[in-house]
Amino acid sequence: MIEVNVIGAGLAGSEAANFLANHGIKVNLYEKRPNFKSEAHHTALFGELVCSNSLKSKNLDNACGLLKEEITHLDSLVMEASKASEVPGGDALSVDRDVFASYITKKIKENKNIAIFYDDIEKLPKGINIICTGPLTSKNLLNEISNLTGEKNYSFFDASSPIVEKDSIDFNKVFMKSRYDHKDDSYINCPMDENTYKNFVNELINAKKALLHEFDTKYFEGCLPIEVIASRGVDTLRYGPLKPVGLENNGERYYAVVQLRQDNLVGSLYNLVGFQTNLTYPEQKRVFSLIPGLEHASFIRYGLMHRNSYVYAPKVLDSNLRLKVNKEIYIGGQLSGVEGYIESAATGLLAAIYCYMNLKNISYKDLSFNSVLGALVRYISHTGADNFSPMNANFGIIYRANKLPKEVVIKNALDAIDAFKKQIIWTVQKQNF
Repeated sequence: MIEVNVIGAGLAGSEAANFLANHGIKVNLYEKRPNFKSEAHHTALFGELVCSNSLKSKNLDNACGLLKEEITHLDSLVMEASKASEVPGGDALSVDRDVFASYITKKIKENKNIAIFYDDIEKLPKGINIICTGPLTSKNLLNEISNLTGEKNYSFFDASSPIVEKDSIDFNKVFMKSRYDHKDDSYINCPMDENTYKNFVNELINAKKALLHEFDTKYFEGCLPIEVIASRGVDTLRYGPLKPVGLENNGERYYAVVQLRQDNLVGSLYNLVGFQTNLTYPEQKRVFSLIPGLEHASFIRYGLMHRNSYVYAPKVLDSNLRLKVNKEIYIGGQLSGVEGYIESAATGLLAAIYCYMNLKNISYKDLSFNSVLGALVRYISHTGADNFSPMNANFGIIYRANKLPKEVVIKNALDAIDAFKKQIIWTVQKQNF
C-alpha cells in the first residue's frame, strides 16, 4: 500500500490525512502535542481552534462563505465537524471548539488507514510528505525547509481573544442581539456612552503589554491586537470591532458596543469579539473589566499572542502546493501562505487531492481560479515575489469577479469545484476504493 507522511494534525493536516486515508492511501500522521508544548494550544485534540470559535460568514456572497461551500462539495472533514458542533452566531458559522476538535480527533483515530505518531518532526521522514505544521512550526523544521528551498522563511504575530463565563456577566447592563437583527439574538452586547468609551480607549492604549521574544512586532492586518487598533486614533475602534451600527436597543443608539459571541454548545462561555490582545493577564482583567457588564467577569482564558510562520510561497511552491525543488513535498495550511481557519483547512485538503492524483498518475486539470480555493492557491503561488504576504479568501483574487454579477461568480466557483471533483470520483470508482 502506498504511504504518505502528513506532518501536523491541525485543520490542514486533519483534512489531508482524512482525504488520503478515505481514498485508500496509508497515512502516517505526526503530531507533536501533547508531548511537546505549543505556544497557543490548550488541548491535545486534533484540529483545535486557537484564536476564535468563528469560522466567519456562512453566506455565499461572502468569499469565506463560498469557500466553505466549495470544500463541503469536496467532502471536507472540517465542514462535517462544524455541522456537528455549531452554536448560534448569526450569519457567522460559530462552533463549540471542544466538540469541534473532539469530532475531528475521533474521526482520525477511528480511520484504519491512519497511523498516529506523537513526535515533533525536525527532519522530514523519507518518502512523500505533506507538511501542515501551521504557524507554530518548529525552528528546526523551518530550517530544513529553508535549506531545501534556498529561501528564508517569514513570520508575523497573531493574537487570540479572552473568554468569560456567561454567569459572571451583569445582564442589567447588556442586551442580546445580532447586528441588524439577523436571524437570532446570538450576541451579548455591552453598550458604551462617550465618556465610558474614551476612558476605555485611554486605559487600553496605556496598559502594560507582554514582552515579545525572537521576532519583531510585524502583525497581520486582518487580526490586529485591539490595543494596536486603538493606538491608531481615538475613534478607530468605533469604526471597527466596537462599531455600534445595527445594534440599537429599544430605539436607543450607543456611542460604541462591545460584542461577545457564544463559545460552547451549552452557552456558558462567551468570547470578546475582536479583542485579540497582547496585554499582560493582570492588565486584561483590569482594562476589560471597564466594559459595562464585565465589571466582575470571570475570565476562563485570557488573550495571548503567538508567532505565525509561513514560507515565501511564490518562490518555493508550485500550483499543486509542492516545493518547486522537490515534488514529493507538499505544504498545506497557514505555513503555505494562506491566512484563516477555512483557508488553512482548504489548502490542506487540496494538497492531499493533488498528492493523490499524482500518486495514481492520473492526468488532471488544476482547480480553476474561478473558484475561491483555486484563486487562493494561484495567488500564493503566482503573485509578485516582491509583494507577497499571507492572504485570506476574498473576491478580489477571483478571475473577473469584479466584472460579473455575484450570483454568476458563485455559480462559476461551484461549477469549477464540481468539475474538479469529477476527476477524483472517477478515479475512486475505477480503483474500487
